[in-house]
Amino acid sequence: MKIHLIDLKRQIKPIRAELKREVKRVIEDGWFILGENLKKFEKEFAEYCETRFAIGVGSGTDALFLSLKALGVGPGDEVLVPCNTFIATAEAVSHAGATPVFLDIDPRTYNLDVMSADVTAKTKAIIPVHLYGQPADMDTVREFAEKHDFIIVEDACTAHGATYKGKKVGSIGDAGCFSFYPTKPLGAIGDGGMVTTDDDEIAIKVRQLRNHGRIGQNVHVRVGYTSRLDEIQAAVLSVKLKHLDEWNSRRRMIGKKYDQLLGEISYVQTPYCIPSAVHVYYLYVIRTLKRDLLKAKLNKLGIEAAIHYPTPIHMQPAYKESYSGELRHGERAAKEILALPMFAELTDEEVDYICGAVRSCL
Repeated sequence: MKIHLIDLKRQIKPIRAELKREVKRVIEDGWFILGENLKKFEKEFAEYCETRFAIGVGSGTDALFLSLKALGVGPGDEVLVPCNTFIATAEAVSHAGATPVFLDIDPRTYNLDVMSADVTAKTKAIIPVHLYGQPADMDTVREFAEKHDFIIVEDACTAHGATYKGKKVGSIGDAGCFSFYPTKPLGAIGDGGMVTTDDDEIAIKVRQLRNHGRIGQNVHVRVGYTSRLDEIQAAVLSVKLKHLDEWNSRRRMIGKKYDQLLGEISYVQTPYCIPSAVHVYYLYVIRTLKRDLLKAKLNKLGIEAAIHYPTPIHMQPAYKESYSGELRHGERAAKEILALPMFAELTDEEVDYICGAVRSCL
């Protein structure tokens, strides 16, 4: 049996005809940038996230970067980010001209631990990452941010549809950032991203920044960039958004089944879900001291397992020279975490096979 970590072919199959029809319509219309499809999807996504505004951009990384720029983060500022996430979270800070300051993680949820923060007079913002699809503890983050008067930019790039105390991620901070990379819970057929916010000024600035600082055909009020969600991606995402809640519900069912079958194995730690949050399981990540052995054996059995992320950001060559501290929980987790196959079309029989293989391998 061959089981992929994420199988996009299975996701697309039942909606292929509708996707092809929408792509064909965009091609025939002949308008590919900043058109009606993007306006429609931005409205739909803002309503879905329960925010006033949604602004389509070129990628999740750009969503983070442009949000920071719109919020006035720049040279001389420091931004708190978790060490255990994709490097894009820190890259966005660097691209804005600021300095990422790495936080350790909660060893249960793998989300950032604000108690590990080294706050200075330069610290201006914090980026909580809703890692693997589970919201960060936003009450704690907000209390911490309000105490120090920090900006909050939510990295919700892997958590589309997740909620914290009934509120959709992306609606809790000053701005929310989403990626539409194809493998994400809501994925395009290329790159794409979105900024969500309730703030008029942030929305205006992000719209200007994504399109060369432009407010008219030939009027540029600020130095901007080229970062626009194109019409084909917007049309595809509009189709897929209608299925997102159904897909998320199925992933949660699969996560529960994994919990039940793997929870009996002494060598395996299953994901901890905070009671106040609704996890969307972008990834199902277990923890084991025998991680590398398990991964190798599963791969031989045709089960694609992967490590997210094997090297914490502060230990990556790009940032290692600028950070000399130790973040023990993040560093230890990086040696023990393993993602098992997770996608809405995964069958119960396949989950049984995967869990049986984990048991036999250990």
